[in-house]
Parts: sequence; structure tokens; C-alpha cells
Amino acid sequence: MAEQNSVIKVRDLGKVFLDDGVETPVLFNIALEIKEGEFVAVMGPSGSGKSTLLHILGFLDRQTRGEYLFEGKNIDEYSSVQLAHVRNKKMGFIFQAFNLLPRISVLENVKLPLLYSGIGQKEWNKMARQAIDSVGLTHRLNYSPSQLSGGEKQRAAIARALVNSPKVIFADEPTGNLDSKSGKIVMEILQRLNQERGHTIILITHETYTAEHAQRIISLHDGRIVSDRSVGHSLDANHFVK
Repeated sequence: MAEQNSVIKVRDLGKVFLDDGVETPVLFNIALEIKEGEFVAVMGPSGSGKSTLLHILGFLDRQTRGEYLFEGKNIDEYSSVQLAHVRNKKMGFIFQAFNLLPRISVLENVKLPLLYSGIGQKEWNKMARQAIDSVGLTHRLNYSPSQLSGGEKQRAAIARALVNSPKVIFADEPTGNLDSKSGKIVMEILQRLNQERGHTIILITHETYTAEHAQRIISLHDGRIVSDRSVGHSLDANHFVK
């Protein structure tokens, strides 16, 4: 039964980068399990391997050794095409640099993941508008990214990550380019998506304050897990920006 409730499980996972014949090990013997609906922060200093781990868990890179099960299935059983399909359908990504296309509107940016979704085009506007509304950005629907503040850009990026209703949302330093007020709003949105809509969220951060919005903090150091602890708190829903 526990296996059915597990969305991500890795055993003895390692990663080695090879450059001009020189091997650089980055991750060592990583073992962890993330259940559906968890909000997990992976924390560590620069160079600890946390972004490499996110890339592997998000099918953006492959491990060198070890086993990775996604929804109980070993990812080695997937072809590259199948991995891309699962990533598009079941995973959403939020990055520090926003990665919005500058020449199109917020609405068009949010619709981008739907291009490869297999969902009929007639549904795209409705789905994108719902995602944009869920992050409180309806008033910026037809704005271009250059007309948005940093916090609004990240909220647009969250809406884009949400549009396919993914099972897992990966957030890589999502507050890194934001002031403290905007960063707080972004983290409260992620918390609400987890608590009210049940999205599994995996957050990469080096900031203790940001990590403590999660339910669980996994700390990495020099490519190894050095602690894995629960965080006790609750979200004040009245504090969320509508």
C-alpha cells in the first residue's frame, strides 16, 4: 500500500559528470521517498548537488547509478519519448529565471505546455485562464513579461507550471530573484497549491526561511543527504493574496 502512495522513490542514486575524460562525482548514494501530496524542500549550499538532484527527479537528466521509481515504475523502462510525455503531463517546473517568452502575453506563455498535451485547442484558453486566476494574475492576462514585476513574472511561471494539472511541481530557487515581499507571496501560493489542491511540490532552495514553508526539509551537503526532518506549521489562508 505504501508503494501505491509513493510518487518518487530513489535507491542508491549517484551522478557523475564526465568532461574531457575527467570524472566529477556530484551525488552519492541518495535514498529517499516522496509521497503524493507532500511539500518537500531540498536544501543545501551552492555545489551541494540539489539542482542536479532536481534535474534527475524531473527527467531533465539521468542518474549514473542507482534506481529511480516514478509512480512505482522504474524510469529505465521508459523510452526518451515516453519520458518526455510523462514530464509534460505529470510535471510542472518553476525556475529562478522565470523562463517566460518575452514577445508574447502572459496568457500565451501559460498556454505553452498545452502544445504537446494532446488536449484539444478549444480548451486551452479556459485552462490557461483558470491557472492564471489561481495565482491572482487575471488583471495581467494580456500583459507581456516586460510589463510585469519580478513577483508577477514568477506567478505567471507558476500558472504555466499548473496549466496541465501536474502531479508534481518542481520549483528551483523560485524566490531567488525576488524581494522578500514578492518571495513571501510566491511561497504562500505554493503552500496553498499543496494544501488545497494536493499538488506534490519539490522545492530547491538555499534559504532556511523559504525551506520552512515546506512540510519536510531534506538537507544535502557535498552530494549526500545529511538530514531529513519534518517541519511543523500551518498556513493562514487569510494571508494569501487573491
